[in-house]
Amino acid sequence: MSDLVTGDAVVLGLRPARLPSRALAIVLDLVVYVAGYLILSIGLAFSIASLDEAAQAAVTVASFVLLLVGVPIAVETLSHGRSLGKLACGLRVVRDDGGPIRFRHALVRGAMGVVELLMTFGAVACIASLVSARGRRLGDVFAGTLVVRERVPGARVMPVPPPPPWLAGRFTGLDLSAVPDGLWLAVRQYLTRMNQLDPAVGAAMAARLADDLVARTGAPAPVGVPAAAFLMAVVHERQSRDAARAFRPSPSVPAATGFGPAPVPASHPVPLPQVAPAPVVPVEAPRAGGFAPPA
Repeated sequence: MSDLVTGDAVVLGLRPARLPSRALAIVLDLVVYVAGYLILSIGLAFSIASLDEAAQAAVTVASFVLLLVGVPIAVETLSHGRSLGKLACGLRVVRDDGGPIRFRHALVRGAMGVVELLMTFGAVACIASLVSARGRRLGDVFAGTLVVRERVPGARVMPVPPPPPWLAGRFTGLDLSAVPDGLWLAVRQYLTRMNQLDPAVGAAMAARLADDLVARTGAPAPVGVPAAAFLMAVVHERQSRDAARAFRPSPSVPAATGFGPAPVPASHPVPLPQVAPAPVVPVEAPRAGGFAPPA
């Protein structure tokens, strides 16, 4: 990845294009431009046959500059850094801050490309790209641009193996709030690749990660539980909590059960039933010396 920083101090995770992909894109572009130049030259040969040699030379130079210099500049400007070769290879020219290029960037790259690519047959561009840490040629350095990869192959996400059945629900009361995301990532990477590791190395890594989890949770290590099984059970517990939290219904929205009376709109209030008042029973005052006897 490339540590490109925007004006808002945001680090962009862009992957710079390297020499093989850039060379393939340039070769594809040159094939198209040279083919167009040859077709135009054949057409001009019949059109300017009646002119003198000076005029023919001027027209030839103008057509060369137009097709091999002007057209690439126009294509990169209008397509925001995606020529035919770069489109086929999944590349794009961007500014150093990750934004789209403009005409001045394409002009500098095209002018330097005449020296780097055409006059030296790409030798200078290859050397500069190999020396640069981000694979930039001289045109990119002077223009303040960078060629990046747009089509990055996605990494296959391996599922975490489930814990043994006898450990299911054993860590429901474990406090996982103090476990950092970096440790969770390390545990997940270990569990998805533990079958590819050497048994001794894998056991040592599992023991170290289990000790880190125990230190973060504050709970003592379970007795008789292997470190790898302990890691599987704790990760499974966290996934269960995340799933329960994600699919928990909102308290403001009542769950629909399909039973019970339908809600009544606010515009039609339900009349309250009329209840008859209870009869008043006279009570005699208590006599001196105690409560009144029952009637």
